[in-house]
Amino acid sequence: ADEIGERIAQKLKIDYVDRKIIAEVAERLRQPSTSVAEKETPPSTLLGRISEAIAKAPYMGDSIYTGLYAPLWEIPLDDKNYLSALESVVKELAATKSIVIMGRGSQFILKDVPGTFHALIVAPLKVRVTRVRERNKLAEKEALTEITRSDDAAREFIKRYFQASITDPVNYDMVLNTGHFDVEGAASIIVDAVTRMDAGAPEEKA
Repeated sequence: ADEIGERIAQKLKIDYVDRKIIAEVAERLRQPSTSVAEKETPPSTLLGRISEAIAKAPYMGDSIYTGLYAPLWEIPLDDKNYLSALESVVKELAATKSIVIMGRGSQFILKDVPGTFHALIVAPLKVRVTRVRERNKLAEKEALTEITRSDDAAREFIKRYFQASITDPVNYDMVLNTGHFDVEGAASIIVDAVTRMDAGAPEEKA
């Protein structure tokens, strides 16, 4: 899904963010060695957008850096402050200009925001195991363990914070099974759907 998200952003010529990108920026801004010039980046850049989004989030101490975009299985599922900060960052990123946001409950945080498009990427387990094995250089059993841990954490995260099912197709504009599509094909299908949605949207009245 992350590779497809990146390719979609490239095709649409917009920014792409996921938890790793935001965590890297947050950690960089946190370091005392980071110069003032680096911290005061133009808001038009991806770094600037992320910096502003983090700055406007409710204060959470160091957890804004170390917990906000940690792996799902490391997130405190009983911390309401965490959800407030997460919603703030996602909404701020989406408010400035078009962007592709990977995961983190953004499909629920932005569900009522006009002009958003939510896609769920799925694949048969056998295909997923093969992909994880090849990408992470893992044995089959290790790949299956990794997938199970990720799936369980995502399911619990969405259930706890949004009282929803991550796999319920009603929560998405498109569910795409990538069992028979490569990254380029899957990205093209979603871009086409997004373009058609924009073209078919009613014109705003002055």
